[in-house]
Amino acid sequence: MTPATLPIRTDLFSIFILLGFVQGLILAYFFLSHSKGDKQPNLFLGGLILGMSILLSDVWLGYTNYMFEVLWLVDFSEPINLILAPLAYLYIKSGITQKPEKGYWVHLLPAIIYFLYMCILFYPQGNAYKYNCNISAFHPEMEMLVSNRYGNDWMFFPKNHITDFTGFSMVIYNLAGLYFLSNAFRKESLSFFAREKSPLSWYRNIYLQLTVLVIIFLFVRLSFPHDLGDHIIAAFIAFIIYATSFTVLRRSLFFQDTNVRAAKKYEKSSLTHEIQSTTLRKLEDVMAKEKAFLDPGFSLPILAKRLGISTHHLSQILNEELGQSFFDFVATYRINEAQKLLRDEGSSYIKIEEISQMVGYNSKSAFNTSFRKITGYTPSEFKKNAVK
Repeated sequence: MTPATLPIRTDLFSIFILLGFVQGLILAYFFLSHSKGDKQPNLFLGGLILGMSILLSDVWLGYTNYMFEVLWLVDFSEPINLILAPLAYLYIKSGITQKPEKGYWVHLLPAIIYFLYMCILFYPQGNAYKYNCNISAFHPEMEMLVSNRYGNDWMFFPKNHITDFTGFSMVIYNLAGLYFLSNAFRKESLSFFAREKSPLSWYRNIYLQLTVLVIIFLFVRLSFPHDLGDHIIAAFIAFIIYATSFTVLRRSLFFQDTNVRAAKKYEKSSLTHEIQSTTLRKLEDVMAKEKAFLDPGFSLPILAKRLGISTHHLSQILNEELGQSFFDFVATYRINEAQKLLRDEGSSYIKIEEISQMVGYNSKSAFNTSFRKITGYTPSEFKKNAVK
């Protein structure tokens, strides 16, 4: 019997998924090309997005019927199903802790084993068998071909249950990510859904998008027979890629013009030059002499009250005159103070976690993030270089 083919399907889903695939490759390259040295989180995020993009290409081929033209590619991306959830967890964990994940390969072991299994049992199978696999997934109403395959039925158990393994992996790593993120927010004394800007907000938003993906995956698998709902999952994966790209572009320094933004924001401000000059003098006394920033509860309203100025005017002065937000401004003083303690031989007995508390941080992770951002080193690396 001659294999049947179907006309190419072109609709909104196919276009949305295809563009998501292309955008995903670009975004993956961006992160992977910036993953050297101490930027391991970029490696995990780049791998995650690359894996998503490859899955999109597989679903797109099946959904549009192009797969009939390249039958040797049927189910080529299945091993990636087991790598996405671990990579998402590793990205969130390494990004927050700023510590390298030395044994991360253990999390990728199931995907590696399944890939080797597919290389032995499935990839070498004939096109007739793969044709049957394709139509059973996307066109179960079509007649199958007579085909020969090698291997006993029990050998195909892992492949026949890859959807179950995928769902289990997604749920387990999603719960692990929730546990880790919740603890991180708790250490920062923040609500998990806090609106205030924090380094944790980015990771929380990524986690929430992936949580929705897990829910959609489980819903589709329970609602659709075979792989008929894969285009819905793929469309949401494409949405995640679009959303990540938009956020990366929005946060890019290339598009930032601090002076223009500040001028527009404060164009109706009643701040006078006299108030500004007086405040800058007082600000030096409060920060450099009194070291008010050492208080963990130090905030913009507290500083404004001590200076006798409105929070709006203080924010304007910091933005226009110093080119910093309040959080960056305070972090500069705190990290400078931490550098002095780390250089001081008399303070060598003090643990880094204790130093972070001494300079006003509630958690070591927030301290490490700010320290690396300002100095380019972790506190441990800085201390090691300082004693040489």
